[in-house]
Amino acid sequence: MINAPLDRTATATNNDLSIDTANITITVLATEELTEEEERDRLHLERQVERAFYEAGKALRELRDRRLYRNSHKTFDEYCKDRFSYNRSRSYQLIDAAGIVDNLRECPQIVDILPTAEGQVRPLTKLEAEEQVDCWQEAVEAAGGKVPSGRIVKSIVDKIREKTNLPNPYHLGEVCQILPKDNPELKGKSGCWGIITHVGNFSCTITTWDGEYTVKIENLKYLNYSGADCEYMQQLCQRLVRLHQATGNRDAAVGWLLSGLGKQNQPFLTPLQEKLLAVVEEEYGLS
Repeated sequence: MINAPLDRTATATNNDLSIDTANITITVLATEELTEEEERDRLHLERQVERAFYEAGKALRELRDRRLYRNSHKTFDEYCKDRFSYNRSRSYQLIDAAGIVDNLRECPQIVDILPTAEGQVRPLTKLEAEEQVDCWQEAVEAAGGKVPSGRIVKSIVDKIREKTNLPNPYHLGEVCQILPKDNPELKGKSGCWGIITHVGNFSCTITTWDGEYTVKIENLKYLNYSGADCEYMQQLCQRLVRLHQATGNRDAAVGWLLSGLGKQNQPFLTPLQEKLLAVVEEEYGLS
């Protein structure tokens, strides 16, 4: 082992310290100053967000409605992500939950048995205000006079919706987009489009590039395409399904192409997209 003395006389060269100024981008955000009172209100409301779901929902609602984020962020969604690490769905889950609790508080019979967690009221967002109260009362009874779990509430919501028996608005062959919301079974499918191949009472079977999914009505978004556009998308879906079946998960590049085309938001392929797809199809003998 050689113990060499440190060279304390070494100095950095100009090359070592050079900065590529051509690649520096400075972004200036236009902000609007808050008044002292608004600053105090913002701080107070932010503290509430960090405590409980009901207070958080009320605080988020006021922050949004009064735009108290405007001096630091352009949008409410960006503000929630930076300040509280909330994505858009979480922020609005809390806001919706606070509105439901406010609605339940107006009923004298259940004022002492209110939700203690956002997950307990999440299923109620699918019901009208009066139905929310009825459902919560029934859920409390089912829980033996205690605060019911989200599972109990959801089961009663499903029963109420079955009684209303609203017709499924979707039809075979239509093109829809998947909205996972809080459905863990649809994780990773946000924005995926597909073709409706079966219409049930409260759900549809939708075929996407990587398989079939049974999706509830509230997890679908209708894409208002013309009849010709729907036919084109049906043919495109068949091409993507065949390519996926032919390649499986063996080629990451093909997977990237399929995933991208499976989330596009227009009823056509650009010339470059068509060329790329045709080349890959030819590579796997599908042309």
